[in-house]
Amino acid sequence: MSDDKRPGWLLRRMFGKKEEAWPPEPVPVQPPDAKADARPEPTPAAEPVAPPLDSPASISEGQPDFATGAADVAHVPLPASEPSQVDSDKNAVPDEIEGADLQPVEEAVEEAPATSLTPEPEPDPAPVAVQVVMPEVVLSEPEKRGWWSRLTGGMKRTSSALSERVTGLFTKRKLDADTLEELEDALIQADFGVETAMRISEAVGKGRYEKGISPDEVRAILAAEVERALLPVALPLVVDGAKRPFVILMIGVNGAGKTTTIGKLSLKLKAEGRSVMLAAGDTFRAAAIEQLKVWGERTGVPVVAGAQGADAAGLAFEAFKAAKAAGTDVLLIDTAGRLQNKTGLMAELEKILRVIRKIDPDAPHAVLLVLDATVGQNAISQVELFSKAANVTGLVMTKLDGTARGGILVALAAKFGLPVHFIGVGEGVEDLEPFAARDFARAIAGLEAD
Repeated sequence: MSDDKRPGWLLRRMFGKKEEAWPPEPVPVQPPDAKADARPEPTPAAEPVAPPLDSPASISEGQPDFATGAADVAHVPLPASEPSQVDSDKNAVPDEIEGADLQPVEEAVEEAPATSLTPEPEPDPAPVAVQVVMPEVVLSEPEKRGWWSRLTGGMKRTSSALSERVTGLFTKRKLDADTLEELEDALIQADFGVETAMRISEAVGKGRYEKGISPDEVRAILAAEVERALLPVALPLVVDGAKRPFVILMIGVNGAGKTTTIGKLSLKLKAEGRSVMLAAGDTFRAAAIEQLKVWGERTGVPVVAGAQGADAAGLAFEAFKAAKAAGTDVLLIDTAGRLQNKTGLMAELEKILRVIRKIDPDAPHAVLLVLDATVGQNAISQVELFSKAANVTGLVMTKLDGTARGGILVALAAKFGLPVHFIGVGEGVEDLEPFAARDFARAIAGLEAD
């Protein structure tokens, strides 16, 4: 058949002949003539040729020997687990070991729950859900630095601010109305409160009007007035041994230092020879649960804990039963930080109290409100609202080392008269001590111990 009569001759005439890269589709007419059969066949792709036996590539069934490879790539050998681009079939991983290189990852995933910060709750809580006993804590080590040194160091910001004002007011100046007013303003700025500031100013001016007075005399009067205001509230925390366990509920706003205070307090109670149990009632934060467990390890006391998000009232109830069954002397219950102006959260705190009283109508036997000294006058609002919700029995003032307004403790004492059991001036276990009015008053006035 001539070229012009073959199928598709018109297109070839229009666009030119072009050799076909593959055979055309079979045509249901007569077979092609001899000329068509004589056309050269397409050149097939070259098959991979095995390397000679003396070639380095013949080692390991055709896989290159990277130790004897080209010098320019000898320093970056191909990982053994990566398949060759030349012959993927020969590099295929056998079925019996396929996936073996992934095994360490699977083991890590299986072990993750063991170190999770949110342990799974036990369906039937044991008397002690988590108990880790560590070696006895050496109590003599922190005593290398005395309490007075830590107290004055922690109160340095407040005492320095007052000393600067006092020195500037009463150096080479007679005591007059303007001077006393400026002193009153300085005390108010340190959060002593208006009532206390007026009383101290009157004491400084009494019998000294239009006379000279030294800054040291002003500091002495300041210390005496602060001590007088704080003496009625400087009361220790009394644990009634007849009530076992003696339940202490720790409350306060977020960040006040409740969990840390519980840990420090448990160490002091244990040093007195009392058995202590901790309840991780702050179930809203996994970090709070783990933090309390760490304190349990440091102090060697058991911790009752559940999973994050567990019912706080239910956990407190179980902890109370566990402490009672174990004959524990003191049970310290942590609670979630809550703002005093959030009605729902305060209602939950009231629920915890109701649940605890199902076991003992007199419980909790002490409700300690932990206050952050750096919040200043906001502490007054906290005491008012927490007292209504939980019948606060005593105060713990923390972070006095972080503020120049440590006089807030004096203002609280004058307004509420609640016992102040402990004060904190640092993060160490030794930086929480029973409150002493005289020491505090002299430290805030910048005087030495007597």
